[in-house]
Amino acid sequence: MLGRRQKHPVLAEVPAPGEASRPGALDRAGLDAYSALAASVASSGAVLATGPGKSPVALGIAAAATADGQRVALLECDLATPTLAERLGLSAAPGLHEYLRGEVDTAEILQPLVLAGPASGRASEPLVCVVAGAPEVTPVALLDSERCDHAIQGLRRAYDLLVIDGPPLTEDPDALQALAEHAAIAIACGERAEIPKRLPIPVAGLVVFA
Repeated sequence: MLGRRQKHPVLAEVPAPGEASRPGALDRAGLDAYSALAASVASSGAVLATGPGKSPVALGIAAAATADGQRVALLECDLATPTLAERLGLSAAPGLHEYLRGEVDTAEILQPLVLAGPASGRASEPLVCVVAGAPEVTPVALLDSERCDHAIQGLRRAYDLLVIDGPPLTEDPDALQALAEHAAIAIACGERAEIPKRLPIPVAGLVVFA
C-alpha cells in the first residue's frame, strides 16, 4: 500500500552525478556536500537509499563517511538491476544474490575499495562493498528472508555505518519494507521532479541533486 501523499523535507542538496575520473572518487564539492549528509546519518547505524538517484547518493554517503574515519559497508540490494560492480570496477560476482542462495559465505562477498580523489588521504580503511551479484528478476523472496536479515545484522555489528543501496521505488513494496525495517533512516534520492509525492515506505526526507 502506498504511503500518504505528503511533502517530505529536503535533507540535503548534492551535486548531480557525473563521470568520476576514478571509481569511488568525489570532487571537493561532492565531498563537502556528502560529508554533511553522512554526519547527519552517522548515528543511525544504517541508512537505506531509494529513488531514481539512489546509487550515486548511497556511494557518496559511504565514501564521505569512510573519508571521515568511519568503518563503512556499502550493500547493494537492487538485485534486479545491479550497477555497483561496473560503476566501481569490482567483481560482479559473487555478491549478495549468491550469498542469499546459500552458495557462498560472508567473507567471499566483501570487496574493499580504496577511495580516490580528495577523500583518499583522510580514510583510515577502505570502503567495504557488497555488490548485488547476478541479476534476479523477482528478488522480493530473497530480500525478505531470514538469510538477508542475518547478512544485514552482521554488517551492522561489524561496521560503524551500513549504507544500503536499495531497490527502486518501482520495486515490490514488500522488498523495500523488508529492508527499511533494518535501517534507522530511509531517504528518497534523485531529481526533485522525479521523486513521487507518494512513497511506498516512510522516509526521513529527500536528497536532491542541485
